[in-house]
Amino acid sequence: MKKKAIQLSRMWKYFVDATAEIIEEEGLENVTIRKIADKAGYNSATIYNYFSEISHLIFFASMKFMKSYTDEVATYIEKGSDPIEKYLLAWECFCQHSFQKPQIFHAVFIMDLGDTPEKLLQDYYETYPNDLINIPEDLASILFERNLTKRGRSMLEVAFKEGYLTEENVHSINELTILVWQGMFTNIINNRKNYDAQEAVEIVMNYITEIVRNANLFCMPSKK
Repeated sequence: MKKKAIQLSRMWKYFVDATAEIIEEEGLENVTIRKIADKAGYNSATIYNYFSEISHLIFFASMKFMKSYTDEVATYIEKGSDPIEKYLLAWECFCQHSFQKPQIFHAVFIMDLGDTPEKLLQDYYETYPNDLINIPEDLASILFERNLTKRGRSMLEVAFKEGYLTEENVHSINELTILVWQGMFTNIINNRKNYDAQEAVEIVMNYITEIVRNANLFCMPSKK
């Protein structure tokens, strides 16, 4: 059984690595089953013994390009002195990387992956555990969550527990910040605006910071 699992993992990596190479060489939009099979040295039918659809392969391959983000986000968050600052810094890091690599972030966070996207994340990190080296345990749990609403809410709930905001603000801030990011992200990936990545980050972070300020979040935790 162990030998079979090793063989399965090896084949899985062949196809994921081949897909990642195509993304790097030709762009994500040029990935096809035939190209993946040719690069991996197998026929197209073999791929479907390991992956139910090409979107899963693209997701796994795109995750290989997320390492720079997952490595940097912990460093960003450490700079914050309270949960609100950490929340803003986490968003700044996410914006920096998502606007630089919109197709990769679309594949990881937005593309339709069927009913079990979180299971795909788990499968990826089980196969590539080194991607989680030096990631704090509390942050690692967030990285296993693909849903942006749940990711953002988990950080805001820390601020709520420490008295920095009300429970009502957790929901409204989370919804508004995600909508602001999604609006800019849609403009960028569809070439609707001529912003470069840094301009887009500055615009979005200005809006997100304003949302936080308007919610009166910059206050000391309540005394208990």
